[in-house]
Amino acid sequence: MIDYKGTAVEDLYETALNIYSKGWAERNGGNISCLLSEEELAAIADKAGVIRKIPLGLRLPALEGKIFLATGTGKYFKNMKKSPETCMGIVRICGGGTEGELLWGLNDGGNFTSELASHLYSHDARLKQDKNHKVIVHTHPTNLISMTFVHKMNEKDFTNTLWKMCTECLLVFPDGIGVIPWMISANNAIGKLTAEKMEEHRLVVWGQHGIYGSGENFDEALGLIETAEKAAEIYLKIRQFPIEESIGDGDLKDLAEAYRLSFRADYLDLGTTEKIYGCKKSS
Repeated sequence: MIDYKGTAVEDLYETALNIYSKGWAERNGGNISCLLSEEELAAIADKAGVIRKIPLGLRLPALEGKIFLATGTGKYFKNMKKSPETCMGIVRICGGGTEGELLWGLNDGGNFTSELASHLYSHDARLKQDKNHKVIVHTHPTNLISMTFVHKMNEKDFTNTLWKMCTECLLVFPDGIGVIPWMISANNAIGKLTAEKMEEHRLVVWGQHGIYGSGENFDEALGLIETAEKAAEIYLKIRQFPIEESIGDGDLKDLAEAYRLSFRADYLDLGTTEKIYGCKKSS
């Protein structure tokens, strides 16, 4: 077996196993993708050639020439480490952003995740906001999904509730959470809408389905999801009881000022017309 230690392949399968251990990746649920440099590609496949062409069914010219490691369709997160060459693949975007070249992996003849469009649209959106962006993680956290059944599905209310569940939330995702009510997944429509949300948020919830998290590395992307999921768990545990103490909107503003943090002011009731409040715009 090839040793992928120290490569993006190891980072991906360790992240997948972490997610599986949490119970967020039932059967073949979830998918992950990561932007690679040429050096990172060489560390995985030093003589990578084109195995086959893959039509993408979309057009993203800004991604031309970029290389992505992504999970395959129908693959189980629990098997990623045991069989990385089968469970994931590397694609270079070509054809003006309309097709890809498989360079490594998917050696059973399989295809990339059925939600590849959502990943590529989201990578495109996040790279325009953060030149260091690399990772997109999609998974099915139990409490966040549960929350989408019992909570208003809009950015302001959803974010506001999670921010108030524990102090850490505003500090970790001051840019808030994008929210998409239930839609059919694995198509360009939801991919484009997710990307629109990704222009302003690093987390996007899909109603009754799951969440997308983005980041400069695997730990950051998953850490965002973990924080939101913990807040959703707290919300579901306390919502049936009378609330005696809570964090208020003014408290959140004071918290942001204490940490010199930019945040989505329009997600609080502060009587301000500002959308972004703070020292610098959140990334």
